[in-house]
Amino acid sequence: NTVLVVQTEARAVAAPPRNLVAIKNYSPIEGIMVAMKLALYGGITLAAPFLFLFIGQFVLPALKIHEKRMLYNAVGTGTILFFIGVAFCYFIVSAIALGATVQFSQWLGFTADEWRADAYISFMCKFMLGMGLAFELPVVILTLVKIGLLDYAKLAGFRSYAIIGNLVVAAFATPSGDPITMMVMAAPMQLLYEISVLISWF
Repeated sequence: NTVLVVQTEARAVAAPPRNLVAIKNYSPIEGIMVAMKLALYGGITLAAPFLFLFIGQFVLPALKIHEKRMLYNAVGTGTILFFIGVAFCYFIVSAIALGATVQFSQWLGFTADEWRADAYISFMCKFMLGMGLAFELPVVILTLVKIGLLDYAKLAGFRSYAIIGNLVVAAFATPSGDPITMMVMAAPMQLLYEISVLISWF
């Protein structure tokens, strides 16, 4: 007198909290594409020092001793600043930018509790690479100061142009293009410019 039956269990899907977003794949191939994009951006980051090494091996024989020393300092400082920019973007800026985009969507009356994993990974990787490159600004400016093309007076006079330039670069560098993310990215760039001006004065 035993009856075997199959019953469906109605289980409510737990919605993510209001301030959090669920990252999901919506196609069979999307998981593979996410893994390939992570491998691509990670490979670019890991291969960059070797690319600089190969370019340096080609350029270094034509440089003088003090020029080689300046190049070593620029590459070392630039590498450290790049990883600081990536970490700053990942731990601080991205949280502000993503929270602002969610809130902006809610202001428009849209729900923003689910994102495509492919779009999210692309956004974050491009955002971190852009911020890492933006942190190279002091190296470029101070190298031009060391060469003699710029000095403290010129940098102080270019401040208004630097503000506009940082906003334009941030507008192109931010993947989403929204003004909040642009301002969050442009503010550290302007701070780095001011630090470069101060160092050039010393």
